[in-house]
Order: sequence, then structure tokens, then C-alpha cells
Amino acid sequence: MRSTSTQVIPQKAPMKHANSEVSTVSVETDTDGDHQLFFVTSYSDFDKLAHGPRGTEAKKSLYVYRFHPSDGSLCLLNVQGDAETVVNPAFSRYHPRLNVVYTCTEDCFENGKIIAYKIGPDGSLEQFGDAVDAGGTSTCYLTIDKAQKNLLAVNYWDSTLAVFQIDFETGALMGPMKSMYDPKGGKQMVASAKKDGGVNHSCNDETTISARQADPHSHALVLDPFVGRVAYVPDLGKDLIREFYYDPEGKIEIELNVMPSGLCTGKPDGPRYFEFHPQYNIAYVVNELSSTIAVFEVDRHLLNEINAAARSGENMIRFKGRSTLRLVQSISTIPSAFPTTMNTCGRICVHKSGRFVIVSNRGHQSITVFKVKTKGSKRGELQNVGCYHTRGETPRHFQFDHSGQ
Repeated sequence: MRSTSTQVIPQKAPMKHANSEVSTVSVETDTDGDHQLFFVTSYSDFDKLAHGPRGTEAKKSLYVYRFHPSDGSLCLLNVQGDAETVVNPAFSRYHPRLNVVYTCTEDCFENGKIIAYKIGPDGSLEQFGDAVDAGGTSTCYLTIDKAQKNLLAVNYWDSTLAVFQIDFETGALMGPMKSMYDPKGGKQMVASAKKDGGVNHSCNDETTISARQADPHSHALVLDPFVGRVAYVPDLGKDLIREFYYDPEGKIEIELNVMPSGLCTGKPDGPRYFEFHPQYNIAYVVNELSSTIAVFEVDRHLLNEINAAARSGENMIRFKGRSTLRLVQSISTIPSAFPTTMNTCGRICVHKSGRFVIVSNRGHQSITVFKVKTKGSKRGELQNVGCYHTRGETPRHFQFDHSGQ
């Protein structure tokens, strides 16, 4: 349901689930159209992860709750997902048009899986189709393209990007991947996984960062919302935002540009997530390691030029080295007195009103709220409103409910 309210109260997964992810699904009922479903996934095998979650391993990895926006209460409806079959489901994406949710599994040693479920109004989950090989390890992010014909997956550990066709009518995953991009150029990983003597990616000391940034580590993939022809990929391992041409056939094969994800201070940034402002030509990047948000101005004219060239079948190589992004601000997510070595940023969200940007701090154990400037030459830039304790540890992921309240 839509709401004109702009009150910023991030909705988090229940604290009893260690390191959960949460996405919201709106389900109308006969009595109250405001009811929503929360689809929550939990880690089930810590040894297979690059980082070191706190808490206990989940015996079941999928949970569905009914959420009541009127009073903020949650009611558990369904628990399923065998922990040995659906291992470490790390990220979920709800289809924008169909009642289908996709989730992906995170494993440093074996390729991830992408699984599609139909969701019933009672919270029931029905897997349809076979799980699809994600084409890489530690699958951590899923995106559906503008045409709703392809699902794009990001594999954190080996940094690969993969594209899979989905059925436009049903949302079903249709067979093996269509295309693959490897920023390592096929080279082997330099660093070892935690289980094999490597570092714990949850830490933020010099030794950990040195090992963590020995390899590329793609962490997300977001298509531009204007023409859908440029894919933005934060590379946490190399402190870069990679800009790719996403062609009309649903392939990622041409890297157009790489852009530093921060101020280039000589210290690591670790870009994690990338979000667009809903009204302005502005994008926000949360830097996990430096505890900063980088604010970028987006070049709509260049995006339109790329789109026009794509429509006319031109060679896209001529756009290499031209960036659609320009850094305009970098702002800290934690108080200056708190050491960045004791914190890593988690999630960033832009409120649907466009008036606020929210980020989570793991270590400082807080949610930081930023107000978006709306006038003048600094429109889209951020002003800190305050940090608010999460009353729990390691706020990795959060999500607004559909009311935005």
C-alpha cells in the first residue's frame, strides 16, 4: 500500500536469526490490505563463508512472517529450507510483477545456487524449477533487468558476474547462464578462504584488508534506472565502481570504465552497495571499509548517448574510458571519535520519498540517517541527521516496509 508518510523507521529481521537477510513482499488480504510478508533467509554453515558471522548456525534457512504496519508486529507463518540443501541463502530478490522470489546461496568452495519460489498468501513457499548454478562462488546479489527477461547474479568470492534468462510469463529460471564476465581474466584467486587459513572478512584490520583486497570482489550489480544499458558493480576488493555495457541481448561483456569509489586517500574504501536516488540524477555508494557514503552525480546525457548507440547497433567500444559518474561528496557514517577499524558498513537504502538515505554500521551497532538536500547546486548531497543504536549486534541488512514508515 502507498503512503505519503516519510517517517524513517528501518525494518530489520528478527534478532533471533543470526545474520539474516530480509526482503518484503506485499500481500493484500480481505480484511486489511496493509498486511505484508517478510521473506527472511539465514546462514546455515559458517565454515563456507568468507566472513565470520556471530550467533548460531540456522537449522532451517527460510522463514516467512506476516508484518502488520499498524503496530509493527510480526507473526511467523512458515519455516522451511533444509540447511544442507539451501545452504547460506545470502540475498533475495522479489519479482517486480510476479509473485516469485529468488534467493541465492553463499559458499566459497562450491558454486552458488539460485532458487525460485512461489509465495502463497499464507506464507507457503513452493520451489518451481530446478536450482540453477550461479556460475561462481559466494553468490551475494541478484538483479532483474528492466525488460524482466533476465536475472543477473554477482558472485563475491571469485568476483564473476552471470546472466540467466527468466520466463517473462512465469518468472521461471530458464536453464544455464547466458553470459559470464570475470574481472580476474580467468586468473586464480590469490587469497585463501577462511577455512583454508585465510582471513575473516568480517574484520577490518590491516592484515585482513591486505588479504581481502588481494583479489577483486564484486558485491552488487545495479542497472541504471533510466535506460537500463549500464550496469554498476561495486568491487570491494579493488575500491572501484565498474561500469559495464549491458546489451539488449542480456549480456555483460564490455567494461566501459572503472571509477574510484571514494576520495582516493590511500586508505581502503571497500564499496559494497550502490543505490540511485528516485528523482535526482544522483547515486550513492556505501563503502564498507572506510565507513563512508560516496555521492555521485549521474551523467544522463551520456547514458542517453549509450542507449541511442545501442539501438542503432553501433560499436560500443567508443564509450570505453568515459564515465557516467562524477564524485561530488564523501561523508562518514560513524562519529569521528569511533575508529573505522572497529566498524564495517552493511546496507544502504534510499527512502522512496527521496528525502532520506539510511545506512547500517556493524561494530558501531547503529543505523545512521542522512537527510537529502533538495535545493541548489548541492541537491542530492547528504546531511547527517543522527546515529541510532540498533539494540542488537551486527546490523547487516535492513529493509523499509512498503508504507515507508
